[in-house]
Amino acid sequence: MGQILSLRYYRQDVIAHSHEHPQVVISLSGKLDFEVDGRASRLHRQHLMVIPAGTHHTCESAQGSQCLVLDVPDQGWLGQSLGQHADASRRLLDSAARLSLAPNQLQLVDWLATSPVSDPLIARQGAILLLASLNTLAPDLPQSKGLPFAALNAYIDQHAAYALQVADLARIAGLSCARLHSRFVTECGQTPMDYIRQRRLHSALNLLRRSTLAIGEVASRVGYTSQSAFAAAMLREFGASPSVLRRESGDN
Repeated sequence: MGQILSLRYYRQDVIAHSHEHPQVVISLSGKLDFEVDGRASRLHRQHLMVIPAGTHHTCESAQGSQCLVLDVPDQGWLGQSLGQHADASRRLLDSAARLSLAPNQLQLVDWLATSPVSDPLIARQGAILLLASLNTLAPDLPQSKGLPFAALNAYIDQHAAYALQVADLARIAGLSCARLHSRFVTECGQTPMDYIRQRRLHSALNLLRRSTLAIGEVASRVGYTSQSAFAAAMLREFGASPSVLRRESGDN
């Protein structure tokens, strides 16, 4: 291993390797694409990647990326240099993670990037300060996109007359049925089947108020083969029977 701290410029050439020491790569400019143990991440300014010892990783930058790289010496160095902070640093360096720097940490990184890090004393003290600072960071959590309600609603409306299954919506959302169920409960407080039922009944209410279709035809269009079951569902949802809901609309 060479210097503890170094400035490196990554280019389009793919680097693929592993090393026997932990490494921290901090983006200063550009975009750097990483894959660590099969998980992909992209570093921008203010991001860093923790690479545990022995972990295979690849990286490349299509437009070029300048980084400050910390090659962490052995466990003995951590204990001797960081004292009471050593255990927290070991935990940090044991798991691959993309982290985001706080503004004060970014100031420290920028100062180190403009310092003569080839000087062993500056490199050692800078690495100690940097690791002690990073111990407070938590890994970035991947942000999951919200459910594609526009596509789900369009599918439900288009197929309202037919038997709909959770698997149909899961396929549109690109999720397993179990994951879709969990996301629905989290994002809108109801199960997928409750959501389908509610949307069908609101479509039925709209048809009752804006069309002259017979109540039986309305029921059929939203998936109810039994008019009595449809009437019971409308009563539970809106507190009135289909005929009353239609009459109220006419009265208004």
